[in-house]
Amino acid sequence: MAWLILIVSGGLEAVWATALSKSDGFSRWLPSTIFAVAAVGSMVGLGYALRSLPVGTAYAVWTAIGAAGTVIYAMLTGAESVSVLKLVCLVGIVACVIGLKLAH
Repeated sequence: MAWLILIVSGGLEAVWATALSKSDGFSRWLPSTIFAVAAVGSMVGLGYALRSLPVGTAYAVWTAIGAAGTVIYAMLTGAESVSVLKLVCLVGIVACVIGLKLAH
């Protein structure tokens, strides 16, 4: 269950990062609200997962999911360019996180 909560929390990290970029310095209420709710949910989920998972692995998984999710969303919406190098690096991030999980 902790792994599932950690994965969802990592997804929420991507949500709050994206909402933060759209909040225009917290001057837009909807993205600012989405940021706040997603950030709290993400942190609470991470905190819960850390009750039974090692902090190093859990934090690496959480940040990798958030970082990769944010980049993938930006690429899909056209906010960020797509390149072979970026895709290779994203695959590398995912592979390293899987390696950490398997080594756990």
